[in-house]
Amino acid sequence: MPRLTALSRSVQGSVVLVTGAASGMGLATAQLFADEGAKVAVTDLSAQDVQAVAETIVAAGGTAAGWAMDVTDPAAVERVVGEVAARWGRLDVVVNNAGAARATKIDGDAFEETWAWSLDVLLTGQTRVIRAALPHLRQAPDPRIVNIASTEAWGATRDMSPYTAAKHGVVGLTRALAVELGREGITVNCVCPGPINTGITADIPDADKAVFARRRTALGRYGEPEEVAHATLNFSLPASRYMTGAVLVVDGGLLARNA
Repeated sequence: MPRLTALSRSVQGSVVLVTGAASGMGLATAQLFADEGAKVAVTDLSAQDVQAVAETIVAAGGTAAGWAMDVTDPAAVERVVGEVAARWGRLDVVVNNAGAARATKIDGDAFEETWAWSLDVLLTGQTRVIRAALPHLRQAPDPRIVNIASTEAWGATRDMSPYTAAKHGVVGLTRALAVELGREGITVNCVCPGPINTGITADIPDADKAVFARRRTALGRYGEPEEVAHATLNFSLPASRYMTGAVLVVDGGLLARNA
């Protein structure tokens, strides 16, 4: 029996840009890619924070550099993406992870502002990064785009309609661009994390997290950022060339559980 064609499961030498990489899932993603031999562009709002992350990666034997970048600033996105590609001569993978959450009621005084901010950061920001990266991805041998959404793309939480709408939009964007870019060999996939121990959930008391996890997830616990990062890495492998338009839920069985 003939052996399977060897498809690479290594990102060694690839250049990966991660947004929102100073903490939480973005930080874990940057560290994981560096551990796997990729050159990592660490981007986030604070120059001090991204520099600290990059230095930690380099100290551990990896390759990384930091850029302060606000995904709501089109000029900054264009500049940083260009600088990343110029520094390492290529760009292979984009991980759109930047995000935050603000609660508001539909009739609240802050709704209009929160709605505009949420869509700008969580959805339009992803399109800005992709648009800036496309000329470089088109030159890559195995171009990959991974968008981070949420299980809010599959349901809803009270008083979170701007966030929920934006995350639904990320899934739609992922599928649309998978179709649009597929003939160019650029894959576009989406990861939807569930309850994860990140900065967004840090203010929830541990006792409340434990009760929620027991009641709502199959595994009975919150997930860790690294567990989401591995899903992102799998979408980014050269061997994952026939996966596109996929939406992978990493939620400990939250959506699978009825009661």
